[in-house]
Amino acid sequence: MKNFVVKTVANAGALAVAVWLLDKITLTGDSTGKEIGTLIIVALLFGLVNFLVKPVVKLLSLPLLILTLGLFTLVVNALMLLLTSWLADKLDLSFHVEGFWTAVLGGLIISVVSWALHVILPDGD
Repeated sequence: MKNFVVKTVANAGALAVAVWLLDKITLTGDSTGKEIGTLIIVALLFGLVNFLVKPVVKLLSLPLLILTLGLFTLVVNALMLLLTSWLADKLDLSFHVEGFWTAVLGGLIISVVSWALHVILPDGD
């Protein structure tokens, strides 16, 4: 359970950094508390998308991953971020990613920040 909480906090932190750095990734709310709540829900949604959908997409795109020496992972991460944005819109959450290239850059930022936070934060093994 502790590992799940740490991963969710790391995802929320990484998403917050992406929202802060990129103008075309937006998170709005009436108050700071609502923004933090939305960010945590979006982080849970992002984790769920990465857990359920990403392995299938990576398996289906394995030839492209091998051909590009793994650089196609950036496209897969962007698609997962766009899917999260779409699902957030369907759930009336105020999180939106505008455009594919913004999603590529956002996915890169989220990957780097999430990795750094996983190094810093303790895991619950």
